[in-house]
Amino acid sequence: EVHLVESGGGWVQPGGSLTLSCVTTGITGYDVQIAWFRQAPGKEREGISCIDPTNNVYGADFVEDRFTISNDRAKNTVNLRMDNLKPEDTAVYYCAARRGFAVFTLTPSSYPYWGQGTQVTVSS
Repeated sequence: EVHLVESGGGWVQPGGSLTLSCVTTGITGYDVQIAWFRQAPGKEREGISCIDPTNNVYGADFVEDRFTISNDRAKNTVNLRMDNLKPEDTAVYYCAARRGFAVFTLTPSSYPYWGQGTQVTVSS
């Protein structure tokens, strides 16, 4: 059974940083993709970035240099480092997984496995 558990969310002031972690169990393989999404109140869920086991990365245009996704394969964990956070980054952040595809996507409906989400609040 596949499980994804996010952690690391919380409150941070504008300009601050957070690192979110996603621990995965029950899903392994060369064709697994892990992605981070977020959903702000009243808005659709949007993709941030995704990564595969060989550390190929695909990111949304708004990521710029503020969001960095990385693998810690020894811990079955995918991290999302977020720097220079802005109030508009406030959202529930989710990790998701899929396997069996070579092409990256950040379309939420393409991912069958999801974590429960972790809240990130950016305010002064």
